[in-house]
Amino acid sequence: MAGERLAQGLKGLADERVDHRFKALPPDAEGLTVGELAAERRNLFDGGFTTPVLALSAESVEHNLALMETYADRHGLAFAPHGKTCMAPQLFARQLEHGAWGITAAVPHQVRVYRAFGIQKIFLANQVVDPAALRWLAAELADDPGFQLICYVDSLRGIELMDRTLREAGATRPVDVVVELCAGEGARTGVRTETECLELADAIAGVDTLRLVGVAGYEGEVPEATPERVTAYLRRLVALAEAFDKAGRFADLDQIVVSAGGSAWFDAVAEVFADLPALSAPVLKLLRSGAYVSHDDAHYRRLTPFNRVPDEGALHPAFRLWAQVVSRPTTEQAFLNAGKRDAAYDLDLPQAQVVRSGRDGTERPADGLTVRKLSDQHAWVDTERAGDVEVGDWVALGLSHPCTIFDKWQLIPLVEQDGTVTDFIRTFF
Repeated sequence: MAGERLAQGLKGLADERVDHRFKALPPDAEGLTVGELAAERRNLFDGGFTTPVLALSAESVEHNLALMETYADRHGLAFAPHGKTCMAPQLFARQLEHGAWGITAAVPHQVRVYRAFGIQKIFLANQVVDPAALRWLAAELADDPGFQLICYVDSLRGIELMDRTLREAGATRPVDVVVELCAGEGARTGVRTETECLELADAIAGVDTLRLVGVAGYEGEVPEATPERVTAYLRRLVALAEAFDKAGRFADLDQIVVSAGGSAWFDAVAEVFADLPALSAPVLKLLRSGAYVSHDDAHYRRLTPFNRVPDEGALHPAFRLWAQVVSRPTTEQAFLNAGKRDAAYDLDLPQAQVVRSGRDGTERPADGLTVRKLSDQHAWVDTERAGDVEVGDWVALGLSHPCTIFDKWQLIPLVEQDGTVTDFIRTFF
């Protein structure tokens, strides 16, 4: 049933009409469905697409999906990739096909999107204290016995608020929760000390609306992170699971959850979780990395754990933002028609990678071109030589930080290496 719901949801995306809502799509495609446009297999460069246009490499996405599936299997990890990166049900479906246990969310709105497409297993990496969201969640759990959701708790007050709202809503199933252990002094959310964690476990045991199923954390927040500091934090997390189990907090569970893992330290997660001793029930070692599906050309290219374990493979950057030179006022300066509304810029500026001639379509490396800053709709490009680019040329930009690339585009062409557009990825931000 869940698979049918997802398939039906994806069909609904293909049946959506192309119109002015979706930037960069060919004007002459208006009125076609997304599926009909995809079936035409137009070329990104001469098929009527307008610039700027964000392209997602079909080959790189498939490579990345397969690589992380292999990595998780090799290390005995379950995988719930963080869906907030892309918010794209088509990619969720691909992740599930590649062995994902479920999908991670950050906020209740994201859970609602996932549920609209029939996602049955969701890890909500946050404490939920919004009464409206909790009432909706209680109803969703009651309506679908096969729906499994796990969320964080990190405070006595949070437990109090969750319990009260769920009781008032007449919840028929307890919400499964994990205690979040903070990554260190000055880090983000989570319980600061193990003693406080035990207090929370006691409080959860005293209510019928919540069920403690494990522990979780996010090693990406370890202050001044080094392999040693990250490993030490993850060992604290594992020790907390052992302490809870020894104290009988996981009695009657079929499975105990221990979860961590962003996109920068999953090698440390794999190493530490491999040493987790046997507990009173089988352990679901749940990894949550999300940026891998598209990877990037700067931030995660620098941080990826595959730099430390190259024998395990390498992720491929999947995004290119194609923009056009619209002004060439001096021999040292050019302006592209893509800016902050189109390109991520919170971590790194875009990188000029390829120039495609506006005259004959030939491509060459973007040597001598440097993006200096972004305006809302322009990229300021420094050029070394008069002949580097001319008005009308297309420039491919490599981007940084997948989470803030996806959220600027509602419909993203999925493009094969030869420029053929095979599908369009719908996002929900």
